[in-house]
Amino acid sequence: MIRYPIEMPRVLRDLIRHLPPELKAKVKAALRTIADDPYRTKELSEELVGLRSYRVARSRVISRIVGSVVQIVAFGPRGDIYERAAAELSKTLRKGKTN
Repeated sequence: MIRYPIEMPRVLRDLIRHLPPELKAKVKAALRTIADDPYRTKELSEELVGLRSYRVARSRVISRIVGSVVQIVAFGPRGDIYERAAAELSKTLRKGKTN
């Protein structure tokens, strides 16, 4: 089985490292599942096209597939994670246009 490499910003690594043990174990299991088959995640639509979501308890892992790499974009509670992911994506796209 091919395992996709996962990339994520240091801030997300630190966030996961400091989660309560039970949630941390679930997030790590989710990351292994995503690495095994990133296409098992849910495709997002509208302003989040190109991103994918994976449910972990009441939280979501937001990712995107770039070539053969899975980039974790955001992690957080379902209530506001999609808005935060859209803002992060918008910021990333603006940086790309100015460079």
